[in-house]
Amino acid sequence: MKLSEFAFDLPDELIAQYPLPNRTDSRLLYLQGKSGALSDQLFKSLPELLRAGDLLVFNNTRVIPARLFGHKSTGGKIEVLVERVLDEHSFLAQIRASKAPKENTNLFIGTDKGHGFTVIMRARQGDLFHLELKSETERNVFQLLEQFGHIPLPPYVVRADDATDLQRYQTVYATEKGAVAAPTAGLHFDQALLKKVTDMGVDSAWVTLHVGAGTFQPVRVDNILEHQMHAEYVDVGAQTVAKIEHTQAQGGRVIAVGTTAMRSLESAATFGSRKDKIEEYHADTDIFIYPGYQFKVVDAMVTNFHLPESTLIMLISAFAGLDNVKHAYQHAIKNKYRFFSYGDAMFITANKVK
Repeated sequence: MKLSEFAFDLPDELIAQYPLPNRTDSRLLYLQGKSGALSDQLFKSLPELLRAGDLLVFNNTRVIPARLFGHKSTGGKIEVLVERVLDEHSFLAQIRASKAPKENTNLFIGTDKGHGFTVIMRARQGDLFHLELKSETERNVFQLLEQFGHIPLPPYVVRADDATDLQRYQTVYATEKGAVAAPTAGLHFDQALLKKVTDMGVDSAWVTLHVGAGTFQPVRVDNILEHQMHAEYVDVGAQTVAKIEHTQAQGGRVIAVGTTAMRSLESAATFGSRKDKIEEYHADTDIFIYPGYQFKVVDAMVTNFHLPESTLIMLISAFAGLDNVKHAYQHAIKNKYRFFSYGDAMFITANKVK
């Protein structure tokens, strides 16, 4: 399957640079996977597309202030993007600099006024750098990120982060620290909407997938089967598994809120021992979902609009059908939907036989 099959032209003005005033102000494009039928709605009308007995599965990861600025001991400026916190004193990161730092050299992270902390570059791990706090640093990685870090807005948001992003590039239910990119489908929910769907008999469950910066890495091969996915940590617990099994037994739908929740659930059914049935899963996943994949758990999903030629548009094309997705995206462009992280959303039902 060729990468070019997932390409489309998107006017720059449709890339959302800021969130709307209220989370539920976004538009919602409803795509029925079996028929390809489309319906233009508002996100606040999502409850009308749900029914009692459905189960919404959310990713409760919390975005950390993962973008750091500083300089090398030679004075050269650097930008550091944390990819994964390994423990209280070390982390893996991408580093942007004129020249890559050498092993066992010091890097200063902080402000122009000299306030900050020092890390040691211990080793390269592929495209990433293993960084370790100097021993005299009393605070842990998360504490230092909170003081000196910036919200890691995606590369297509062409502005510096501001105070608004501290709240809005975070879901209202985020609890587990570790992501460097938001699970953006969840950004449209506020507490009132969550209460509304609960009151109508829709249950909720949680998974954790700490979204890494690799989610923005482009696919660089023409044949997508040659693409190697980045790995991310997934936690699917016993309570979530039990809720999914109960929902399925009662004839309800399992609805993933976002591609990260989708990848978490499908990983738990693909890589486990129960052969295509959901089970607990606490490990990294590099699952790559593209057209031809047979979905094992998820019946519908909430998702944002994704970049052309990305693994995420491949995932939703597998779920709803490539032709249906192409048609839906052209409809969205024609009708000036807002795209990507701070943009509008879709509700998609699966193109599969139950």
